[in-house]
Amino acid sequence: MSEQEIAELGPAFAAYLSRFRACFPQRRTAAHFDTFCRGLLSDLPRKSVEPIALEAGTAVRTLQEFLATTQWDHEQARDRVQQRLATVLAELPADDLGTVGVIDETSCSKWGDQTPGVQRQYLGCVGKIDNGIVTVHVGVAQGTFQALLDADLYLPQAWALDRPRCREAGIPDDVGYRPKWRIALDQLIRLRDNGVSFDWLTFDEGYGSKVPLLWVLGLVGQQFVAEVPVNFAVRRSAQGRARRADEQQPARRTAKWERFRLERKTQAHQVWRARRTRVWVAEGWHQLITAINEATGEVKYFVTNAVEEPLSRVLRVAFRRATIEHAFRLAKQESGLMHYEGRQYVGLIRHVILATIVLGFVAEQTQRLRGEKSGGDGGAGVPGVEPALRPSAEPSARCAGTTTPERSDLLSPTAECSSDPVPQETAA
Repeated sequence: MSEQEIAELGPAFAAYLSRFRACFPQRRTAAHFDTFCRGLLSDLPRKSVEPIALEAGTAVRTLQEFLATTQWDHEQARDRVQQRLATVLAELPADDLGTVGVIDETSCSKWGDQTPGVQRQYLGCVGKIDNGIVTVHVGVAQGTFQALLDADLYLPQAWALDRPRCREAGIPDDVGYRPKWRIALDQLIRLRDNGVSFDWLTFDEGYGSKVPLLWVLGLVGQQFVAEVPVNFAVRRSAQGRARRADEQQPARRTAKWERFRLERKTQAHQVWRARRTRVWVAEGWHQLITAINEATGEVKYFVTNAVEEPLSRVLRVAFRRATIEHAFRLAKQESGLMHYEGRQYVGLIRHVILATIVLGFVAEQTQRLRGEKSGGDGGAGVPGVEPALRPSAEPSARCAGTTTPERSDLLSPTAECSSDPVPQETAA
């Protein structure tokens, strides 16, 4: 994106932010919303309250109160950006895969013990157990368009059981522990209510191993492709003996398996050999797919309820999960998704919602500048004065997520073949 193109986005950004005016009971609160969103889209290296306020010439305390205590409807703001993106998706050019939803999570290292949800847990941003927070997301890809649609904090059980600690952090008494797959399911319900539907869903083994999620998606007729761990239990029949995925269909004698070439935008194209077989999972018939990378020997296992779809199409959906990894990098670099610095739950939730709102604008304008206009805001091509709209600098290395792979990145062949147990929940 050139400097001229960035300068021309000012009026479009102002028009985009005006869509959220009804969320704010007072004009000055709406003005703080504009200030904060422009800060998130600026080139500040750290996009938390203090640097945004200082750059804008606003009192730091004023923006702190806007984020954490001032009365405004952040849930309505989240609904409005989802409704807007539902409209954008409906206006996009047709794509042979349709609309692909992606469930995944991201993380950020945090020091101390007072940020809501912080504890020692696995953090994809550093590739190990460390002190930090985790957020669960649903993203979308349709053709060249991609965006994050929702974001929620994962509240560990240790936090949820310590209600005095929760109250000190401003966590309402009705907010408790939810498994990550349940957070994602609640997000999907919310997205449906706001007009977003998916032709496909895909997710990694952290979610694919959760049978209740697969069961619910099958119950409502949602097609999915779920990566599953090697020890995921499958059956040849409803009453058959449970076997591990790698025992049911091992990656051996693959010379005659179907061969597929997967194109990658930023990496070399990949060639995979794959085979599928019918299995009984989550109270229904599914396909178990075993795929092996010809160049690296990496093995992946997938389960899908799209039993009539060609194997080539199912694999293309499975590998669209890489789009959300790009969305996370963009979110951390361009809108400060994980730059929240505070001790209040509402402030953190509002921060990630505002980052999602800004990312929605970035996604729309990126698509428009590709020449595939999806129904932009007025004045999108008119030069304007918006000094905050400048190319972004690199964020803090601890939260950037640009050099260390997230959990959903491709595993090495050694890690993929691990026999360590992965919990597999069963449907009630």
